[in-house]
Amino acid sequence: MTARGKALPRLGPAAAAALLLAHAGCSPYATGVHGAHATPPSAGVPWTPPAKAAPLPRRDASAAVPADLAERLARLTLGDVVDLALRNNSATAASWASARAAAASYAAERRAYLPEASLEGSVTRLKSAATQGRSAVTQTIYSPAATLSYLLFDFGGRSGSVDAARQTLLAADWTHNATIQGVVLLAEQGYFRYLGTKALLAAQRATLAEAETNLDAATERHRLGLATLGDVLQARTAHSQARLALESTEGDLMTTRGALASSMGLPANLPYDVEAVPDSTPVFSVADSVDTLIDRGLAVRPDLSAAWALARAARARVAATRADGLPSINLSGSAGKTYVNTRPRGSDVWSGSASVSVPLFPGLTHRENVKEAQAEAEALEAKARGLSDQVVYEVYSSYYAVRTATQRVRTSQDLLASARQSEEVALARYKAGAGSALDLLSAQSALADARAQSIDARFGWYSSLAQLAHDAGILGIDGKSPLRLEADTTETSP
Repeated sequence: MTARGKALPRLGPAAAAALLLAHAGCSPYATGVHGAHATPPSAGVPWTPPAKAAPLPRRDASAAVPADLAERLARLTLGDVVDLALRNNSATAASWASARAAAASYAAERRAYLPEASLEGSVTRLKSAATQGRSAVTQTIYSPAATLSYLLFDFGGRSGSVDAARQTLLAADWTHNATIQGVVLLAEQGYFRYLGTKALLAAQRATLAEAETNLDAATERHRLGLATLGDVLQARTAHSQARLALESTEGDLMTTRGALASSMGLPANLPYDVEAVPDSTPVFSVADSVDTLIDRGLAVRPDLSAAWALARAARARVAATRADGLPSINLSGSAGKTYVNTRPRGSDVWSGSASVSVPLFPGLTHRENVKEAQAEAEALEAKARGLSDQVVYEVYSSYYAVRTATQRVRTSQDLLASARQSEEVALARYKAGAGSALDLLSAQSALADARAQSIDARFGWYSSLAQLAHDAGILGIDGKSPLRLEADTTETSP
């Protein structure tokens, strides 16, 4: 009944089913996903996943560590770090898969130079109607045949497609090499950053121990009436600052440790450690000139080689596209045999033909396709030229960054030696009562800064060498610097 008391019309079963289907189709929840609603009920409500959702794939952490490295996981060298990164990094796996796909595509395009062959066969069952004077006849016809066709000439269309596939394969291979060098660079930079943070933590622990000694000394001198309360407060402030810096570096160490694990394709929480680099490692200068390294980068940078290969592939596609509007010559032939149950010996059937296909009016689409291919080739060539300029700049910048880093190491060593002597003198004067607590704290603060700068300079030098090798396109996968180094003969001030 309606609100006015009128009866609704009675619906038949078919009409009721149609009404329910229409209502279900209009409902936002008509389509479900494994028992859950397809969408949330409103914009401000999150979607509720099904109760039995498919489990996400999880990677076994132990599977990421090869057996030959598991035993020395607590003392990984730089070579081990690079090795793990190359084995586990998903970027190298993806670039390798892309290269294999390009190789398969090139192999498929090369098959255009081979003839196409096929086997065909048919079975036909016939029954003729009975006619006046003749009875009905039933026949079974077997017709096996082999067909061969070959594209003899097409004005460069086939060769253009093959050349484009070849250059695309070369680009994929060069891209894989560039990906490997990028992974190696990230692993080496993460390795040196982690070691630098560890060294800085050790230096700050020494600074904290010195601050504790000074605080105890200031407290004792104040008790004996040889120091003021201000000296004690200053020493306590320096102690708190040293502890705060130490705690911050401890947090940074865990962050850099996780980043290094991630660059190796390992879980961040996997227990591991790296072997320390001795501080006595001599610092060398790059023997090659910047012009030599620029020429080498322009010759062997894998990403630059990939860019030019893509440009050549686009230029080859121009020829293939242009050939679509030109004639082509084809050869074809077939041979077969026809067997009829009434004549079991069969009869030979064969044919051969040569055909010429001449597009009389390919239309405006072909002309625009050629223009599009030419424009794409010009765009990729322009990108390759731009990348060449970028390579020159990157090698130039990295070269002088290495020179600056080398000078920083020498200068920071002199600074550390001076700061250490200054702190020793200030401490002796303070103990003798001839110096103030402020002078001692200032000298110790300068010593802490000198320690940090020395550590940053040394490990920054390692990273700058890796960056220069990467920019020059010669970064290897063994963790060793491929650059020619020589002893630094730069004179420093006494």
